[in-house]
Amino acid sequence: MARYDELPVYKATYDLILGIFRFTKEFSREYKYTVGEKIKNETLDLIILIYRANSKKNKVETLQNAREHIEVIPLLLRLLKDLRQINLKKFVKINKLVENVSKQLTGWQNSEYKKNDKPESFNAMV
Repeated sequence: MARYDELPVYKATYDLILGIFRFTKEFSREYKYTVGEKIKNETLDLIILIYRANSKKNKVETLQNAREHIEVIPLLLRLLKDLRQINLKKFVKINKLVENVSKQLTGWQNSEYKKNDKPESFNAMV
């Protein structure tokens, strides 16, 4: 088992968190403590789930929870863009980070499904 902080998905998620924390401090007061806090909490929950998945033997459920968090983030980003709290350049930059994390989580999740999915004939032979 690799250390969690050496995982590419952890590093990518950490970069995402840094980006989100940097641009949320520029929000107007009305959105800083509502949508801004929500998007920060989603990304913090995501990185915690990555740590937990790495330390568990059966990672599938934890990775599914992480995938749910990464799917909420673009919804919040879109709302922030429509509310004119982030410009198009920042929106695109952060969405690229989200997409990178999402692809890595999907790959990790698929890998875990393959590890845990043994055909019935295999079980009968043992």
